[in-house]
Amino acid sequence: MKPAVLLFTLALGSVTALDFGLPWASLRPSRSRSHREEAQITSMPGYPHTPFPSRHYGGYINVDASRGRRLFYYYVESEDDSSSTPLVLWLNGGPGCSSFDGFVKEHGPFKVSFNGRPDATGELKQDIRLDDNPFSWSKSAHMLYVDSPAGVGMSYSDTRQDYVTNDTATTADLHHFLRLWLQEYPEHRETPFYVAGESYAGVFVPLLVQAVLNGNQESGRAPINIKGYLVGNPVADTELDANSVPAYLASQSLISQAMYEAALKACDGGRFHGNPSRACSEAQDAMDAAVRDINHYDTLATCYHGRNPYMVGKGPEAMDAEPQMAGVGRSAHSAGRLAARLEQHMLGHTPRCLDQREMWAFCNDERVRHAMHAAPISHIGAFDECTNGDRIEYTSEHDSMLGVHAELVRRGMRALVYSGDHDMIIPHTSTEAWTAGLGLRLERGWAPWRADGGQVGGFAVHYRGLVYATVRGAGHAVPESRPREALALFTRFVRGRGAPA
Repeated sequence: MKPAVLLFTLALGSVTALDFGLPWASLRPSRSRSHREEAQITSMPGYPHTPFPSRHYGGYINVDASRGRRLFYYYVESEDDSSSTPLVLWLNGGPGCSSFDGFVKEHGPFKVSFNGRPDATGELKQDIRLDDNPFSWSKSAHMLYVDSPAGVGMSYSDTRQDYVTNDTATTADLHHFLRLWLQEYPEHRETPFYVAGESYAGVFVPLLVQAVLNGNQESGRAPINIKGYLVGNPVADTELDANSVPAYLASQSLISQAMYEAALKACDGGRFHGNPSRACSEAQDAMDAAVRDINHYDTLATCYHGRNPYMVGKGPEAMDAEPQMAGVGRSAHSAGRLAARLEQHMLGHTPRCLDQREMWAFCNDERVRHAMHAAPISHIGAFDECTNGDRIEYTSEHDSMLGVHAELVRRGMRALVYSGDHDMIIPHTSTEAWTAGLGLRLERGWAPWRADGGQVGGFAVHYRGLVYATVRGAGHAVPESRPREALALFTRFVRGRGAPA
């Protein structure tokens, strides 16, 4: 992938830097209380029960005190708090997308329900309800959700220059965050540790694992007990991922065989990525138009339409009354090049077709922000799932992560790579191809795996050190569309039993 630049805006108020990362005076801790005591979350608006099924913590780790660069985390202790319970750090992708995507919509401790209707004055009234999520990943692991880099989600910096960043700086901050966080939660210094994520976290996750392994070799540093990593529908190789999209569309009958064959002919037999041919560009434009109103993130799901009420105002025109009312922005296909779609996806945007109401309502409720010790809107602006506009200038530095994956497995890491088989963004066919091409020894060939209850959850291939698994009927965010199967896959992997069989 070519180095890509992202631009975003942030309305920062004057923020006072405090040692433990709480950015406003009303939450200034007493000198006698620790970061951890201040970080504990004891209740949450909309949640009808107390206490939570397990302990929750939230707050900031200041990864650069001189610049006031803070990463926000939400930590959920596992409901199964045994000595063997692993710790998992979760990252969403983008780059520029908040890990509250995973927390709110995928595998966090709550099921978030939202009912927003304008009142007589046109003000949008939000009613949030939180219920226990029966498929929360905290049932099997301690879950640590982190917004990264600074400027994404609830994370921020006092220094505007920090919003010019890249993969290298993001990895360094995450590594530093992790080691500082473990100082505050020392009981996890020996806990089996995994890094997990999806989408562009296919870049973040392997780089962070590599940094942890390298850091463990430095003298004077306490080693982190890292065991492996898992990535879902991951960005891995720009050319391979992009070139796989048209064949996937044809296999799903989203474009006709005639259209696909014409595109193959126009694009030198399938060289879609970076092809300068005008005929190839026109063929890709035609495919792009054909899937314009399909949910690219889950081809089986509804394509929602509407506008972010926090971006365009809160009048009744901000949201429709029909089910088509949720978050859209510019399409990942907006450049008009299907093979360049992946690069547009990585440049950060408001994802088209996705229903973001629950996340907007939850993360922009000041009561929720206060409860989890996040900065208020007046200090860092309104939350959005994926940072948009002129907020961050980000350079994507890696064309391919395949060499890093091979290195990590060679260094003893266990890896689970999984794909929802109805994702148009990163088709499972691409991921199957690159995992097969790493040169790892095949231990068990393609075979169904079964979720709890005996139904086929997908198919898996076992290599030495790495498992590749599909999840039937799932999209780009597997735990959102297939939560039961995702929990089964996750649990059996992080508990050391490989992928389900």
